[in-house]
Amino acid sequence: MDRTQLIRSIRDEAYIEGDFTLRSGRKSSYIIDKYAFETRPQLLAAIARLFAERLPEGTGRLAGVELGGVPLVVALALRSDLPYVIVRKNAKQHGLDRPFEGAMESGDHIALIEDVTTTGGAAIDAAGALLEAGAREVTVLAVVDRMEGATEAFDAAGLDFRPLFTREDLNLSHSTTDKSQLRSTITNE
Repeated sequence: MDRTQLIRSIRDEAYIEGDFTLRSGRKSSYIIDKYAFETRPQLLAAIARLFAERLPEGTGRLAGVELGGVPLVVALALRSDLPYVIVRKNAKQHGLDRPFEGAMESGDHIALIEDVTTTGGAAIDAAGALLEAGAREVTVLAVVDRMEGATEAFDAAGLDFRPLFTREDLNLSHSTTDKSQLRSTITNE
């Protein structure tokens, strides 16, 4: 599956209009349903291939935030043969009680894999936990950037950000788009 086909598939499968509240607390007239592309092996494999092409030189470990980042990081780990950690949103209050699962080594350059970014808050929190645990550098790779402040937030946090696609790549306006118009645009590309 090439880049154009993957864009079309993500729009067809994951773009949903409605009244939504995002993790950031913002209201939106649409969402990109990450599970619509994360649960389809063909789409997941194509995304992992593109992620592998964008891995920064020197990446020694991958990371994904529970739950949405886990299928993505596993697919990329299988493609790249790099080890990974799963970053918890909240540390467990039992057992090892740590913010991540898996082995890390001090000084790792980590590629943090994210699904859809709006403000970047979850990824910035996860990157902070990884840096605190000894990572030397964290680069954030995302499937889709909604272009609502994540790039600026990552810059302010000193994190390299590499989205595969932006809202513009998917041909989504910031406001509600009539799905029949969107499908017409897709077939006319």
